[in-house]
Amino acid sequence: MKDYYGYSIPELVLELGIRFKDYRMRSNMTQKDVAEQSGITVNTIHKFENGRVPNLSLSTFLLLLKAIGCINGLDELMPELPESPYLIKKDGKKAQRIRHTSPKTQK
Repeated sequence: MKDYYGYSIPELVLELGIRFKDYRMRSNMTQKDVAEQSGITVNTIHKFENGRVPNLSLSTFLLLLKAIGCINGLDELMPELPESPYLIKKDGKKAQRIRHTSPKTQK
């Protein structure tokens, strides 16, 4: 397993583009097929796969994943977490945000 913390965002986008191309080809789809399925231009797909897109919006990436049938991979990318007892307030409700208190207001 790689350690991606040392990678820049453009390097990570390049890595995803390379992987996407492999998945697309294994799905027996052309860039044109993906463009038709996703509504993303062939030029954008080509640039993404070749690392020439400095950034790619999350919504565009999700459309591309849907087009090649890989959207269910999101569970592997960011699996749902079990309930955390640390996020349950005293009244039994789930915390909606995290607030830090300053030392002056702590009791």
